[in-house]
Amino acid sequence: MSWLDFTIATNAKTLSKISTTLGLGAGATWPGEMALRFKPDILSSLLSGLKKGIIIVAGTTGKTTTALMTTTILEAQGYKVIHNASGANLENGIVSALINKANWQGKTDADWGVFEVDENSLPIVIKSIKSVKSKVIIVLLNLFRDQLDRYGEVDVIAQKWQKSLESLESLESLESLDRKTRNIDDVTIIANADDPLIAHLGMHAHLSVTYFGINDKTKYLGAMEHATDSIFCLNCSTRLQYEGVYYSHIGIWKCPTCGETRPTPDIHMAVSPLPGLYNMYNTLAAVAVAQLLDIKQKTINTALAGFTPAFGRQEVIGDVTIFLSKNPAGFNESLRTVIQLHAKSILLALNDRTPDGRDVSWIWDVDFEMLPKNITIFVTGDRALDMAVRLKYGEHSVKIVSEIPRVPNLFVLATYSAMLDVRKQLIGKKIL
Repeated sequence: MSWLDFTIATNAKTLSKISTTLGLGAGATWPGEMALRFKPDILSSLLSGLKKGIIIVAGTTGKTTTALMTTTILEAQGYKVIHNASGANLENGIVSALINKANWQGKTDADWGVFEVDENSLPIVIKSIKSVKSKVIIVLLNLFRDQLDRYGEVDVIAQKWQKSLESLESLESLESLDRKTRNIDDVTIIANADDPLIAHLGMHAHLSVTYFGINDKTKYLGAMEHATDSIFCLNCSTRLQYEGVYYSHIGIWKCPTCGETRPTPDIHMAVSPLPGLYNMYNTLAAVAVAQLLDIKQKTINTALAGFTPAFGRQEVIGDVTIFLSKNPAGFNESLRTVIQLHAKSILLALNDRTPDGRDVSWIWDVDFEMLPKNITIFVTGDRALDMAVRLKYGEHSVKIVSEIPRVPNLFVLATYSAMLDVRKQLIGKKIL
């Protein structure tokens, strides 16, 4: 680390300490924001201090849980890990996590960095790791429509990801050259075989790829959901055929025209510590990372058995369980899970702030009709009336509330900023 990097990092760390001491915030983004303004490429310098390597977790849903599961397993193995546990997954959040864990000399004493990364920020982070001589694992979970006013369609994100992976391929091609001329040590992609778009990226990347997926016909849905995003072949644009669908466009697929087919998963069995099929995918991804690093199955099982959910991701606070639900596919899975858990009362919290996306028309793609009529439904948030109208068309009665209802075993399904609002009501402080 240069003298300039050291000065910027220590000043940013001081800012973080002041922020947390005065109760102004958790210091999850501002230290990184300040450091990046003074030195836009400081992330590369900070990442170079990690002894073993970098693990990046990207996708529309499951990033926080998968990254936390991975961190839990690595720590059970005895590794020291830096992790953006607050969920601040833009570049400034990752820089902040590294600064906050560094000592006052600007150095980190950590083996691995495990970072969940926002979909749109993945190319930025990949650009930073290209100058770091280290092992890199990139976990690609899924891509769904999410915040269309910010990201655009999933194909736009996929194209950005593909270009970024291609830039790493050019580095891998230097393997036969002197190590001094090649910065990055090695790159492995861990990809969801059951998401056609993610699998396509893996199959066309000239990098080492490990696939995870589910082989369980008993989990197939009876019919494809309305909320599907990637059901056309990326090679020839033909509509994909499915042997079975697990949720949204995730399932056992193939193209009848060009023959592109769902890859056979290398990892397809695990015991998830959390309910919901989507959490099985998160678990499989974390296990895939662990097995790649030769961590024994006994250590993996022990770590997962003691796993505690991340904030807002099936987090239990008193008599309330919170499910982050921020897009049609994720909301549908949350609904299925709370139904399986025999929910009697649910609170649907809908906001339209910047972290949520301003356009809430996506709620019309959520299958609220699956909710049993005997469930008591409360709605709240900045767009509570929009949610109430959507439920009315689903022939459900709702109660609009401004505070968390005092009912036993309440399940809260909330968009991102609404989830933070709910947590603040319950515990009296912010996480960011």
